[in-house]
Amino acid sequence: MFHTRWNRRQHETNGSTMKFLDETKVYIRSGDGGAGAVSFRREKFIEFGGPDGGDGGRGGDVWVEAVNGLNTLIDFRYQQHFKAKVGMHGMGRNRTGANGDDVTLKVPVGTQVLEEDGETLIVDLTQEGQRFRLAKGGNGGFGNTHFKSSTNQAPNWANPGLEGEEKTVWLRLKLIADAGLVGLPNAGKSTFLATVTRARPKIANYPFTTLHPNLGVATIDGREFVLADIPGLIEGAHEGVGIGDRFLGHVERTRVLLHLISAQEEDVGKAYRTVKHELEAYDGGLEDKPEIVALSQIDVLDDKELKKKAKELAKASGSQPFLISAVAGKGMTEVLRALRDVIVEEAGENTALPDRSSRWVAGDADGETQ
Repeated sequence: MFHTRWNRRQHETNGSTMKFLDETKVYIRSGDGGAGAVSFRREKFIEFGGPDGGDGGRGGDVWVEAVNGLNTLIDFRYQQHFKAKVGMHGMGRNRTGANGDDVTLKVPVGTQVLEEDGETLIVDLTQEGQRFRLAKGGNGGFGNTHFKSSTNQAPNWANPGLEGEEKTVWLRLKLIADAGLVGLPNAGKSTFLATVTRARPKIANYPFTTLHPNLGVATIDGREFVLADIPGLIEGAHEGVGIGDRFLGHVERTRVLLHLISAQEEDVGKAYRTVKHELEAYDGGLEDKPEIVALSQIDVLDDKELKKKAKELAKASGSQPFLISAVAGKGMTEVLRALRDVIVEEAGENTALPDRSSRWVAGDADGETQ
């Protein structure tokens, strides 16, 4: 029995069921090599025929390839066995058998292939078009022609083909994104993503609206970068509470995290520390990533309350938070530019960036920049 893990949500527009699958177990087997042939030439008027058995064909390989246009492993929910074709047997008249056809598993960019133990990494496919051979096909056997010699001019044996390889592997998807959105449920991550990209995640005023990662492409000052929104974390997520932390793998590859804390939280400092603790407990290096902190949904607060919560969040995070509202469009440009700057810096690029010192800071409740 093979296991898959997926999340399901109802697609609001057409009512169809859409699934997201980011980890699955598959069985693969390369093809056996074809057997060599035992044959002797038998033709009229040919006095000395001799052996003429051809070699067997080579068995097909099993490959994995990263392709564009996929963002889930859902195809492997329905097919979990992949077998390459066997090589054809050799034939008389020195005819070599045909090679077996290869099988290619097409996966999204960002897919890791692991051994059956689920821990030993075989290959990490991080670029489109990257290919890796998971199982090599067996070589074809030699026909009896191969064994002809001056002392043995009529060998009556041939080699069988070599067997192919078989194994069970795990496919694990970690989305490729430049920036990741983290925060508690209802922190405004989906609204932020929908505002700055063309992504259309489900948005509602209840916990765990987002049940699987969403990707979108944001543009600022002519530069594009990819944002990933994952389901919200709650206290105890690393122990499986709520949806747990299993989706944090999708922000492991990001260069920067945007940590959103809702202005509707009574204790914004506690909200920040809760998510920070879960990132540290995940033990995937997320706590060491560059982090940009933003107080979201500020349109619900008056100036006095906003200033108070911004100060509390600054104390908890150790940095001055951005103050943003995706609904009202406040502070969005500044935070996107900050994300862009970190992405460029982490990528080691020498792109000249425009000088800007303006940003939302505590006290700028009217949306003015200083």
